[in-house]
Amino acid sequence: MTNLLINIDHVATLRNARRERFPDPVHAATLCEMAGADGIVFHLREDRRHITERDVRLLKQTVQGKLDFELSTNEEVIAICCDVQPHLATLVPERREEITTEGGLDVKRHRDRLRAVIPRLFEAGIEEVALFVDPDPAQIEAALAVGANGVELHTGDFANARTEEDQLAMAEHLAQGAEAAHTLGLRIHAGHGLDYHNYPLFRQTVPQVSEVSIGFAIVARAVLVGLDRAVRDMRRLVKGY
Repeated sequence: MTNLLINIDHVATLRNARRERFPDPVHAATLCEMAGADGIVFHLREDRRHITERDVRLLKQTVQGKLDFELSTNEEVIAICCDVQPHLATLVPERREEITTEGGLDVKRHRDRLRAVIPRLFEAGIEEVALFVDPDPAQIEAALAVGANGVELHTGDFANARTEEDQLAMAEHLAQGAEAAHTLGLRIHAGHGLDYHNYPLFRQTVPQVSEVSIGFAIVARAVLVGLDRAVRDMRRLVKGY
């Protein structure tokens, strides 16, 4: 059964918009777990635009389920990740000018840097190191070659498809990527833009995924119905009941 990990970055974005102490993403993480989330995801960016190192340290102390630390290959952030020792480190592309992550990591282009970073993460005691990639078999093969033991498939193109035909085509592309990762023995995660409307088609088309990371859709719905209900509603979709 697929696990639901909830990204709490957007709670921190709201807090930081007014330079307040609330809403606290650490508190939000606890509420997400109480509502049935299997784990928590956060992205510690170089510019600290949402999650801060304070948040990271407290999340490590308080999260009871799986903790997924998203990060670039920035040296300072790598050192923090190694010190914190999350269950999963997911390496993602990062540009300061982007609003959110815009696509998968070009593993082939950055293979030398990744080959240097990934062993350090494993040596620090982190059990899983995944690369956030587009569902391109060549990039997935490169992820294995540089030493990762998992991939997170970028679902943004599927989520942003404007027509039903395009969405079905993107779902099939994701299914092919998942099959390639499965054949290579990689752990398969997915995320970016999944929501209450598109998730049923995703789950039906890409059954090999063991874990999804969903954030914005849940936090946005929580503004209207509360975090507990928003998490429980998504959990019902992810778990298939």
